[in-house]
Amino acid sequence: MQWEQVFASRASRMKASEIRELLKLLDQPDIISFAGGIPDPDLFPKEDFAQAFADLFDGPQAQAALQYSVSEGYLPLRNWIAGRMADLGIVCTADNILITSGSQQALDYLGKLFLSPGDTALVGWPTYMGALGAFNAYEPCYDRLEPNSNRSAADYDAAAKANGGQVKFAYASVDFANPTGVTLDQRAREGMIALADELDIAIIEDAAYQGLRYDGTPVDPILALEIAQKGDIEQCRTIYCGSFSKTLAPGLRIGWAVAAKPVIQRLVLIKQAADLHTSSLNQIALHRVASKGFDEPVAKLRETYSGRRDHMLAAMEREMPEGVTWTRPEGGMFVWVTLPTEIDGAALLAQALKSEKVAFVPGRAFFADGSNGNTIRLSFSCARPAQIDDGIARIGRAIRAALA
Repeated sequence: MQWEQVFASRASRMKASEIRELLKLLDQPDIISFAGGIPDPDLFPKEDFAQAFADLFDGPQAQAALQYSVSEGYLPLRNWIAGRMADLGIVCTADNILITSGSQQALDYLGKLFLSPGDTALVGWPTYMGALGAFNAYEPCYDRLEPNSNRSAADYDAAAKANGGQVKFAYASVDFANPTGVTLDQRAREGMIALADELDIAIIEDAAYQGLRYDGTPVDPILALEIAQKGDIEQCRTIYCGSFSKTLAPGLRIGWAVAAKPVIQRLVLIKQAADLHTSSLNQIALHRVASKGFDEPVAKLRETYSGRRDHMLAAMEREMPEGVTWTRPEGGMFVWVTLPTEIDGAALLAQALKSEKVAFVPGRAFFADGSNGNTIRLSFSCARPAQIDDGIARIGRAIRAALA
């Protein structure tokens, strides 16, 4: 069987995630890894989940937890999320919320909903590689999202038409972005709304890290700013994607999308056709844990990750050679490093694994055009202070060796 002859054309755009491959290195005890942008499992509220699952199976909800459910998601969980959204200035109801199998599924569904082959998605340069992976299957073109630039809507529109399609949405990881750690300021967020209004397109606001701010001044979500401008979520074009993966438990795969009802209703149809609904058992258990106390475990995350970020930034100051620059994030999990132009991040990784036993993510995969190879991403969320000191020193040596 010549499988390549019968695969759809979109299959050629599906590529293995460099991050998923690098996560395999976590099983090698001699490797210091800054590669996986994952939460520290030691900080999961394990006892709370153990109690939630035990109580669930001892109570009247046991049958419902093991049964099929509605595609929209568990109503008490959607109501709880609506309350949290209101705290952020996003006034909505459960009917504006769809529960997804992680926010990654929401990105896939939104790509399916909006993109026809040849249409254009506006994305950051760099941007979250998982978003590129989700959108790629729908055969789009990409253009560089520059909300603080003087680039006009007409220019974006003309470029999209030249590629045979239309601009359909602007996607941004807005708070402590993966991979850069950078946060979009209010001016940039308002610029995205103005650009989207002029182009008549959607905005996909990826807020996976929104709860992980360690210092600085919080910025209102794009959807909150748009509601403040237009008065009602039903008048808004922004789709907010949230997740419990970075705060409570990634293994449960619970995320959500918040949007005007016409968008949610279409996403529900996609959900029905894809997997019917997200795990009832996981939704009910997560609702029990979140309702019991969401803020305390998240505060513990912020305290721990903040210290690790500070430790990594201090180690970078000590160990990085001249010509290397990096971001200083106010939250999240990542530091973005720009190397001298003559160093390729992928080649540096190969040598660093061999000679220094240290891992990170090469930056090229975060660019839709595969450019900017002289970049790497470091994650500090799972590294202890001693590992940070040792690992950053190893990376510094590897960079000096490459320069030499």
